[in-house]
Amino acid sequence: MADRFGLMVHADPGPGVLFQLTGVIARFNGDIASIEIVNAGADEARVYFEIALDGERELLAAEMRALPIVREVAVVGTLQAIYGKRIIIMGGGAQVGQVAIGAISEADRHNIRGERISVDTIPLVGEQPLADAVRAVARLPRAKALVLAGALMGGDIENAVREVRAKGLLVVSLNMAGSVPDAADLVVTDPVQAGVMTVMAIATTAKFTVDRLQRRVF
Repeated sequence: MADRFGLMVHADPGPGVLFQLTGVIARFNGDIASIEIVNAGADEARVYFEIALDGERELLAAEMRALPIVREVAVVGTLQAIYGKRIIIMGGGAQVGQVAIGAISEADRHNIRGERISVDTIPLVGEQPLADAVRAVARLPRAKALVLAGALMGGDIENAVREVRAKGLLVVSLNMAGSVPDAADLVVTDPVQAGVMTVMAIATTAKFTVDRLQRRVF
């Protein structure tokens, strides 16, 4: 079975850096699961890879260090292993804060039992900023669930919710005015409980599955 690990590379800046780095990975038949350009400044380029490799990771790192453009290579733990699954909470500041209380408290309960769940928040207002942010969650690495916390959401936000759900993202909505609750997987009236239930829904250490619920509004 392929081993997945992280690789942090410090290299000279300029064009063609990724081409040379990924060339080494390809020669080792490594599968790039994730890549992020952490910094692309005038003095240095920092690139983070997550790689699945059926072989010796140190040999790959050593060959990458031998490239003239590379200054430093470190084999590190993956962000999945360290930070785990991500829950994104967005909407009005007061509601976001209350959802976060429930989500963080419940995540702590599971994380001390070996789970890895992290919680991100962003207060936002306005239909288009929220719709854009919802669609962007599908592009975030490790994002498993989105909680929409507000008093009124609809229009293009509803369209965005349906789009990201089709891509496999779990969407939980507070019981609010507007059409977003109709588009969500789960609707919860109490914001603290919404945070708790979202964590339970994605935690492997919880015996709770949204698909088995007899109703979707609580």
